Amino acid sequence: MKLTKIHTLAASLLAIPTIASAGEIDVPALTDPIVPMSDGGSILGSAVSGSLSLDYNSHFISYGADVWGAGNDLGDAIFNPSLELTFQLTENLSFILGTWWDVNDNTISDIGGSIQEVDVWAGVGFGLGPLDVTILYQEWLYGKESERIIDVILAVDHSLSPSLTLHNRVDEGASGGDTGLVAVLGIEPGFSAGPVDLALPINVAAATDGFHGGDGGFAYASLGLSATLPLDVIDEKLGAWNLHGGLTYYVTDDDVIPNNPDDSFLTASFGIGIDF
Repeated sequence: MKLTKIHTLAASLLAIPTIASAGEIDVPALTDPIVPMSDGGSILGSAVSGSLSLDYNSHFISYGADVWGAGNDLGDAIFNPSLELTFQLTENLSFILGTWWDVNDNTISDIGGSIQEVDVWAGVGFGLGPLDVTILYQEWLYGKESERIIDVILAVDHSLSPSLTLHNRVDEGASGGDTGLVAVLGIEPGFSAGPVDLALPINVAAATDGFHGGDGGFAYASLGLSATLPLDVIDEKLGAWNLHGGLTYYVTDDDVIPNNPDDSFLTASFGIGIDF
């Protein structure tokens, strides 16, 4: 598995990007610049950059699985903060550290309070011409156990931002599924409308037998609309702040993902982010 009422936000979500689904890490390309500051470096120095995101999500989606069973309900948001640091070791090699939390009152937490899950990851990123390769080892801590993951992410420097994620579960932990693989093929064309950056993430995924407790094969497809609004009123010395949000529609296969309450459903997200 891999963070109020949201109805009042729905109209504004189209004008403000959805973050990566829970458990699906959004790794910056190696070509993404470190946020420039007035002294010529980032807040943490020219060799270190990072991102902090404080997000409310209507659903906890882990590779097509509707973890908390929200189905078609958009009314009970959960809080998912995340932090990632990138250390530029050489011009073409980086070291990555990150964490993602799931905070809600859906059940009594084994970790403490409302903290249901804490995910941590570490890995490397490197470039091969137009291809960016990221390899991450992850520990997903929940249910008094740890689910262990090795992700291999391939991204091509192209206007459509094509990518392939190979999500390898090497220890099932408390997931209730088997070890195995989910392969996600995606594109994310982007464009601007005034100060707002828009994107249309499209993904298609297949899973091996037993990964989600069902058969192997086509697992899900998703289509999203996300938006990011820079907050230029905040001093750049404090990083590049933004508001972001979006909507994503999922179509899942109940033979492969049998525990979702609805095979098709809409999700929403809204949050504030800082790149530094």
